[in-house]
Amino acid sequence: MTTEVRVPTLGESVTEATVATWFKKPGDTVAVDEMLCELETDKVTVEVPSPVAGTLDEIVAGEGETVGVDALLANISEGDAGSKAAPKGKEAAKDEEAPSSAARTASGDGGGETIDVMVPTLGESVTEATVSTWFKAVGDSVAADEMLCELETDKVSVEVPAPAAGTLSEILAPEGTTVDASAKLAVMTQGEGAAPAATEPAAPAGDTQYSTPAAGKDASMGKDVEDAPSAKKAMAEAGIDRDQVTGSGRDGRVMKEDVQAAIAAAESAPAPAATAPAPRAPVAADDAAREERVKMTRLRQTIAKRLKDSQNTAAMLTTYNEVDMTEVMALRNEYKDLFLKKHGVKLGFMSFFTKACCHALKEVPEVNAEIDGTDIVYKNFVHMGIAAGTPTGLVVPVIRDADAMSFHAIEQAIAEKGARARDGKLSMAEMQGGTFTISNGGVYGSLMSSPILNPPQSGILGMHKIQDRPMAIGGEVKIRPMMYLALSYDHRIVDGKGAVTFLVRVKEALEDPRRLLMDL
Repeated sequence: MTTEVRVPTLGESVTEATVATWFKKPGDTVAVDEMLCELETDKVTVEVPSPVAGTLDEIVAGEGETVGVDALLANISEGDAGSKAAPKGKEAAKDEEAPSSAARTASGDGGGETIDVMVPTLGESVTEATVSTWFKAVGDSVAADEMLCELETDKVSVEVPAPAAGTLSEILAPEGTTVDASAKLAVMTQGEGAAPAATEPAAPAGDTQYSTPAAGKDASMGKDVEDAPSAKKAMAEAGIDRDQVTGSGRDGRVMKEDVQAAIAAAESAPAPAATAPAPRAPVAADDAAREERVKMTRLRQTIAKRLKDSQNTAAMLTTYNEVDMTEVMALRNEYKDLFLKKHGVKLGFMSFFTKACCHALKEVPEVNAEIDGTDIVYKNFVHMGIAAGTPTGLVVPVIRDADAMSFHAIEQAIAEKGARARDGKLSMAEMQGGTFTISNGGVYGSLMSSPILNPPQSGILGMHKIQDRPMAIGGEVKIRPMMYLALSYDHRIVDGKGAVTFLVRVKEALEDPRRLLMDL
């Protein structure tokens, strides 16, 4: 009996996807719910599981093809054998390289059952990770749920626990290996069964578990828009970069004709001087001996790429103001003990700034909007990103619907997400969907800075150190606790008037917090 594998529901308003990667080939045996392939839409990555156990007969939509909802992807023959065998020699080679779980169980020296240690769920749109640390070595005994290793994605660190008690028999993905979301990391022998292997084999060069991302998809963070396969092919043949082409398709998707237009424009324009990356300056031998070279973590690589992309994409500008923190500090000192006693959380300054920003965003909604192709998307809600420094780098957890939250709810959310960020426990969902961001460099002593936008957001507020300064008030010089504020904004969508108005409204709300209660 043949079962059809079709494109699943892709989400609201999403009508098509591109086949990114096939994890199986014709002739392969598949289990129920085993991942067959991965589809990419303009927003997310979708995995397609096998609806039945059997053999993959035929792949109808190959990698790179664009398919619609409910389109036929493949056919599976139910049962132990399919109607089509694998190409001669491939199945035998596969059996030699990666014996089945049943075969490994039967060959165990002590009869112990073998268990595969797989990559856990990494989060929406995350397709790969890097094995950063193994806490156990081959031959070590492990308890159920004891940490075996740690993986790094472009956002978070993921711990991999042991699925059962037993012995670590084999490590398939050593430290530094990049693995995809369905990869096998190791093999365990349950109980005290089989003797462990003596060495840790490196990942096989041709193993599909450690495949590279599909062409056109960024390895660390993904792209919001998937270009047409014909356009990718044309760009590859012409040797031009994606950044050199302006897409005319939906959501800025690059089409084949866009590539042809870019090629024509490049041929008619004078050739610019080549700008190769500047080589590293020569280092004296004695200095080189004292240097230490450390590979950037995936999180740090992603931070670097996203910040540079932000500068290259947005027309970024920063406007400044200063706020007298006298009233906020007085209000906080008056109520902080009662606040802590009633709500179980300290009253800080972040809740005041979050409330003031939500108030200002209602008056200047373009600061809370984003550009999508040729459209401006206005958000009738505020998902506030709160930038937090961690030992591994900067992350931005998001407080959803902050505009509808009370002071104590905001403080509780900030405290909880801040602790999770420092411990590396934030999920991908907790760092997605922000509409505006607040960054507090003042906790490190910064007096003034120009924060960089967090794409696709159009605004970010920079807080700074509170410093006593002499101010002219009512014709007299008085010492006041002052803070510089900086608003970086995307000038493509936010005009100077809107940016200045936003910052003035934040200043007014903080210098007279009663305005927040009166909605003024």
